[in-house]
Amino acid sequence: MPKDPVQAATPEAIALARDLLALPHAALAVTDPADGTPAISRIALGLSPDGPVTLISSLSAHHAALQADPACALLLGEPAAKGDPLTHPRLMLKARAEFVAPDDPARPALRDHWLQTHPKAKLYIDFADFAFVRLHPVSALLNAGFGKAHRLSADDLK
Repeated sequence: MPKDPVQAATPEAIALARDLLALPHAALAVTDPADGTPAISRIALGLSPDGPVTLISSLSAHHAALQADPACALLLGEPAAKGDPLTHPRLMLKARAEFVAPDDPARPALRDHWLQTHPKAKLYIDFADFAFVRLHPVSALLNAGFGKAHRLSADDLK
């Protein structure tokens, strides 16, 4: 049986994964409820005290997809302008989406926290079609460069 090339989490891998989670945007993968095929969108991302969160419009395709199936995945990390993009760190995060109800008592604090890191959202954050979505990590795979892949648990990302 071949050796698994993916290593267990290390303190360095966990720190890098947490840094990537702090990026202001990510690619979100969902399952299209209309035909069951994968779909992907770029989303704004933030870290609340409870973990990753996004703010999305009910007009977006990924809103309907997450309502139908909360299982999703995020890709975080950006290649530099030069060099091989596959050598730059990236994190694939499997998650479960949870919509925050408009009357949720935590929403005002979440709103204030979001605006600290996404000030331009002030233009639309209170529109009726926008909702916060908590993205609860299930597991992650960190690729920190050639030969530096690590499996991380939800607990590693807290």
